[in-house]
Amino acid sequence: MLFNQAAAMANHAQSRNAPAREFFILGITNEGKKFRPSDWAERLCGVMSCFRPAGSGGLNAHLKYSPYVRPTFLNGTKAVMVHEDLRGIEPLAYQFVLDFAKDNNLQVVDACLLPEAGTGS
Repeated sequence: MLFNQAAAMANHAQSRNAPAREFFILGITNEGKKFRPSDWAERLCGVMSCFRPAGSGGLNAHLKYSPYVRPTFLNGTKAVMVHEDLRGIEPLAYQFVLDFAKDNNLQVVDACLLPEAGTGS
């Protein structure tokens, strides 16, 4: 999937000035059951690893998760963090992760990344 690198860089530069918007896909279904397989988050993030800011690839980019789709834990529950900037560089990839959550009946939680204390941002 190709995308316009200039537009992606402009979108990324604009996003640094605004609060980061994210959502989390939790490894818990809407019925409260634990989602399987246990490595679902790593698999999803591995598929999305090629979507990253322009110029951030580097030699071992294929071995790293995208900064837009990362596995994490939220309150002790396996989760995937999805950053809204993904929508700007590849809308189909963004829709893919939303559809993954919907198709698997997973809980989705909106979030906003807050600046760390003492950074002045």
